[in-house]
Amino acid sequence: MENVIHLFESSFPTIVEYKYLLLFLGSIFEGLNSMVLGGFLVSTGTIKLIPIFLIFTVGYVLNGYLWYFIGYFAGAKPIDKWGRGKPKSRKIVEKVEEYFGKYSGRAIIFTKFTFSLTIATLIMAGSLKYDLKKFSLYNFIGSIGWVLATLFIGYFFGQSYKFFIDSLVNITYLILFLGGAVALVYILKLMFGSAFTKSLLLKDKLKEFSDKLKDGIDKFLSDKE
Repeated sequence: MENVIHLFESSFPTIVEYKYLLLFLGSIFEGLNSMVLGGFLVSTGTIKLIPIFLIFTVGYVLNGYLWYFIGYFAGAKPIDKWGRGKPKSRKIVEKVEEYFGKYSGRAIIFTKFTFSLTIATLIMAGSLKYDLKKFSLYNFIGSIGWVLATLFIGYFFGQSYKFFIDSLVNITYLILFLGGAVALVYILKLMFGSAFTKSLLLKDKLKEFSDKLKDGIDKFLSDKE
């Protein structure tokens, strides 16, 4: 355990000295990597769990407000520029808009666990002048969920690092374990985002299949007559 702490302190002295400030800024403007690193640092005893959990939650909530107010003051222009250039992207954005119209709270929470859909949904909420009190609640819930998930993964990889390589004081192994933790979160977030997008498009596919089936039955019956 002491080997791990000493390794981190000697390799990243600036991070250790200003750890809470840097991680707070990272949670606002970057998010993923900073939170995984935070979980890793908790596992090594470099930082405390409760303070960093609160710091990350506040930072990620502020990130949500940042995109909300971009949409509030800039309107839908950022979404139009990002999401309507290609037919596939335009269809996904339209589905997110439709889903947001029906289940705004769920959309804000669920898309916190995706990549590009997070920004699009938060900007959309701002551009539609979505009730700020409701947005604050859902933004807070989604932020807590994402912070817990990333902290857990970072902590898990930190524990694995200590278990397997505590006796090998080597910065290469440290970087590999951190990289593995970040890669896992990216994969999980991509998988969740893909599943969420597919669920939005599934309704249209089912309707299309139902219409084709109905047309086929109608044609079959008309031929019989």
